[in-house]
Amino acid sequence: MLTFLGAAGAFLLVLVVVFIVGRLWFALVETVKDAVLRRFLPGKEQPWHPLPPEEEEKEDP
Repeated sequence: MLTFLGAAGAFLLVLVVVFIVGRLWFALVETVKDAVLRRFLPGKEQPWHPLPPEEEEKEDP
């Protein structure tokens, strides 16, 4: 029983480590990608989800 708990704990620890390393890798790749885009495509910064312009609400008199 104790070996099963140890194996399960080790497996969960490996999953947590893989998750953390994956998040760090993603952040590194996104940072490098943004730096390259800023370097070679200046002034073309647009949001990836452009929202339509907000309409002002008109009040009835």
